Amino acid sequence: MNNIRKFPKISLIFLAIVFLWIKTYISYNVSFSITIDNAMQAFILFINPLSFLMLIFGVAMFIKKENIRNIYIIVVSIFSTFVLFANMAFYRFFNDFITLPILFQTSNFGDLGGSAMETIYWSDTLYFMDILVLIAIAKFKPSFIGYSKPSKIKKSTYFLVTSAVFFFNFSLAESERPELLTRTFDREMLVKNIGVYNYHLYDIYLQTKQSTQRALADSSEMVNVNNFVKAKKVEPSSDMNAIAEGRNIILVELESVQEFVINNEMNGEVITPFLNELTNHPDTMYFDNFYHQTEQGKTSDAEFLLDNSLYPLPRGAVFFTHSGNEYQTLTKSLNAEGYYTASMHANSKSFWNRDIIYDNFGYDRFYSLPDYTVGEGQAVNWGMKDIPFIEQSVEHMKEIEQPFFSKLITLTNHHPFYLDEEDKFIEEFDSNSGTLNRYFQTVRYTDEAIKVLFENLKESGLYENSIIIMYGDHYGISENHNTAMSKYLEKEITPFETAQLQRVPLFIHIPESGVGGVNHSLVGQIDLKPTIENIMGINESDNSIQFGQDIFSENQDQFVILRDGRFISKDLVYAGQTCWDKETGESTDIEACKPYIERAKEELANNDKIIYGDLLRFYDLKSGNLKEPKSSEPKLEENINLK
Repeated sequence: MNNIRKFPKISLIFLAIVFLWIKTYISYNVSFSITIDNAMQAFILFINPLSFLMLIFGVAMFIKKENIRNIYIIVVSIFSTFVLFANMAFYRFFNDFITLPILFQTSNFGDLGGSAMETIYWSDTLYFMDILVLIAIAKFKPSFIGYSKPSKIKKSTYFLVTSAVFFFNFSLAESERPELLTRTFDREMLVKNIGVYNYHLYDIYLQTKQSTQRALADSSEMVNVNNFVKAKKVEPSSDMNAIAEGRNIILVELESVQEFVINNEMNGEVITPFLNELTNHPDTMYFDNFYHQTEQGKTSDAEFLLDNSLYPLPRGAVFFTHSGNEYQTLTKSLNAEGYYTASMHANSKSFWNRDIIYDNFGYDRFYSLPDYTVGEGQAVNWGMKDIPFIEQSVEHMKEIEQPFFSKLITLTNHHPFYLDEEDKFIEEFDSNSGTLNRYFQTVRYTDEAIKVLFENLKESGLYENSIIIMYGDHYGISENHNTAMSKYLEKEITPFETAQLQRVPLFIHIPESGVGGVNHSLVGQIDLKPTIENIMGINESDNSIQFGQDIFSENQDQFVILRDGRFISKDLVYAGQTCWDKETGESTDIEACKPYIERAKEELANNDKIIYGDLLRFYDLKSGNLKEPKSSEPKLEENINLK
């Protein structure tokens, strides 16, 4: 019997690595919508968690005491599982992966409420089953587990293999996707190639790098950025110049309203009857090729685009990460023209850090949740139902000194799109997605709220002397619901179609102007600021550092860049790493898109330099020149005129 060969004992480290490796790979395929195009990508996806797991669990080899070593292994397993689980829950809601700036937005977490709970299921407890197994093994010490401390040779061999796995993974990823780490706007591409854990390490590196950019930035960087901005500026429309001069501006951000619901039906029922009427109103200009350009900051990104005509950041929300920067906002331009500026949003004032950044942007007043009376049955999701919110907001506007700029942000049409029975004007859709099914009902409710807005403005006497601008802030239905969307739209949802679904409605209503009609111009949220300034007769934009153009300009370039690097031009769409013919919706030669890809990258890069480096602190808006350096700073050798 002594000659019988014994099986080698298994290390707890080995088990922990295998458990988490398998769990991560299953999550890739079940919880995340990661596109795999070939066998190489499938293999990379399989091996990419391994190098990180080997490294972080391998540290346990240097811990002498067995009980402390086991505790370390279990704690690392819990932490790694939490990272995986948090990304899974976040991805279900936002179709995206968590970034470090998002983790610091803790003041938002308390308000997530039903939206967060909607993304977590009882079956998710399976994520933590392997940890219970590890705890049981550590406690009961079964005979098949080895507990001896590894020798120096084994440690050296282990970490050599770990390094080899990492470089093997990275070399395959780089061959499959060249310049991988320069494509930081595409988080899915990073996770697919280097793994969710290594992605977070890289994200920490990026955040550290970007945090130092402001300290190291100097005024000379502003010269190249300004030259780029000046080169793309166009002459604003003379026909629309000052057409609404002196009027109040009532601007409404329509929460999660996408363009596909306008002039459309669901099971024979009209989705947005009042907004449909506005598209044919003689005093309303409706834009059906208007794109949102938001990223992780969602509604706050839409606000940032409106006020600054700058893109938001590819990671996190500017409202949090760079709230102290110097900005040249629409709000400040209106303040200079004698406008009283207010934002109205029946939510916590600290959500998205609004109470801080609104002050920086120049708002005179923020009407937040305490400024509204939320009666019985009037609360919904993150705040107050749209109809009572609209009614009370008009009452606030009646008390404001004119002319005023009042920005209203609706709430009801927000994920998870639940309504009380008395607020349902149409039936649910019938698909495999409860989110999409309910979405039509909440959009219909918001449409009713906008009808109430127009009625109350007329009753209050504010309507005739105001201009009303309304636009969707971001998508409501993410790519996670493509199967259901395919059923509703009765066509396959390709990356091309997904790009088209980033369209949101834009209405510009000027009572008694006689200026109306459907406008098919290709425009985005970044164009709102210069358009509003021209309509109001404000010449502040002459020297403004902004990437948008007047929507009505004859020379508007018909080119929209989405924050994640996709673009839409007159003839082409770049999405899903593929070039698409816009007319046919079919893929075409990537060479046709390459000049536009470079243009989009350059514009986004210049934008990010402005924000990360806080470059506007070096720029004098009135003169269009660099500011004179302080006495403690060295002067530039020549006087650089930026005009």
